[in-house]
Amino acid sequence: MEKTDVPPSPGSRQPALLQTLGMRDPVRYFASLRQRYDPVFRMKLIGFPPQVVVSTAELAAEIYATDGDGNRAGALRAGYVPWLGQYSLFTNDGEPWWRHRKLLSPALHGRSIASYPELIAEIAAEDIRTWPLGRPFALQDHMQAITLEITLRLVFGIRDAEQLTRLRPLLLTLSKASGSSLLFLMPGRLRAWAEKSPLAMRLPFLPTTRTMKTSTAVDEILYAEIARRRDEEDSGATDVLGRLLQARDDQGRSMSDQEIRDELLTLLEAGLETTATGLSWAFERLMRTPDVLKRLQEELERGEDESYLDAVVKEVLRLRSVITGSGRLLDKPLRLGAYEIPAGWVAIPMFVLIHQDGEVYPDPEEFRPERFLGEGAQAAQKSFLPFGGGRRYCVGAQLAMMEMKVIIREVLRRVDLTAADPAPEAQRMWHVTLVPGRRAIAVAREQPLKRGPLTEEARCPVHPAPSE
Repeated sequence: MEKTDVPPSPGSRQPALLQTLGMRDPVRYFASLRQRYDPVFRMKLIGFPPQVVVSTAELAAEIYATDGDGNRAGALRAGYVPWLGQYSLFTNDGEPWWRHRKLLSPALHGRSIASYPELIAEIAAEDIRTWPLGRPFALQDHMQAITLEITLRLVFGIRDAEQLTRLRPLLLTLSKASGSSLLFLMPGRLRAWAEKSPLAMRLPFLPTTRTMKTSTAVDEILYAEIARRRDEEDSGATDVLGRLLQARDDQGRSMSDQEIRDELLTLLEAGLETTATGLSWAFERLMRTPDVLKRLQEELERGEDESYLDAVVKEVLRLRSVITGSGRLLDKPLRLGAYEIPAGWVAIPMFVLIHQDGEVYPDPEEFRPERFLGEGAQAAQKSFLPFGGGRRYCVGAQLAMMEMKVIIREVLRRVDLTAADPAPEAQRMWHVTLVPGRRAIAVAREQPLKRGPLTEEARCPVHPAPSE
């Protein structure tokens, strides 16, 4: 690269090993680096190219502006290819990525998901009936069970009870194993061997073994389901699989079985753990902020518009970022503020820092949904990046927001929740998400009679479909 007078970005001079160890507590580590180097700083982690982190929405927008011509995000996720596949939106770049994005987007937006709230509410109600009353339990486990069932029935479109019974544990295992930090700490050559070698498949202690075996078992079921659905030719199907079978690109080409399989698993990987974690944080925060919880319950009971519920969900995702950040591998040098970042580096909008920007969010540690209402809402929304930005903005964001709002509403109308411990739960890294440290421990009690008895009619409401 041609030399310039632009200074390099500041950053830690610690060895890569020590910087990597700092990732055991990423929220605290990034906060300390921001305090020292804000708003741009570099990092070096073992096994990754040099990285530069930004902590404001304005700088994030400069990174996103290079989407499509100047960076690659899929290249950073090559480690997911063995189980997500070569056609996944998560691992692809360039024209293949753009083709799949256009094929997948219509199945996850607008009218395609307008009928989903009713079934999401029913799935949530089925699980809520199993909750223990009067004693502590982990809400996160139940949020994961609910979001898994939504994935199986609304995304995969599986109705057969036997298939559902087989898939549930397999998909949970695959989601957890594929996000294991041990998997990504394996040296590249060892990992490539372990994923392909018959000998490695006999070594249960390798993190690749369970992942690859589980992936094979899942594939057997998914390919059989795809073949069955192709034979049915159901043009009226409303689940995501059914819509992908009907999808055609600009040249009239349909998606192959493997392309569909890859995108189904991508939606599982991208949505299952993240949505369940977002919901867990929602209840963790609501239980410890009684004024917010009371206002939300009152507005839901009155049946008014859901602007406050929407603000609550956004404030949860701001205050408790589920994902730390998402980077781009730069193909060209990029000017960020006063610094020029070389090609070959990774530029990362760090959500956990952007969402704590005190210039945009005064008293950023406070849980204050009103930030997303009234005069300050536009500024708050501009720096709200839980689903990323640019061309690679999360394709499932609309469905994820819908799930969170419907499930929160369904839980609050059926049970009263209190925290088993008034102390806030710490943010803990679990696979690739930041989860409540005690998995959102709660105590549930039946709603008092003033909110209506839990009749069968109350348990299975019909929710109006949202407008386009």
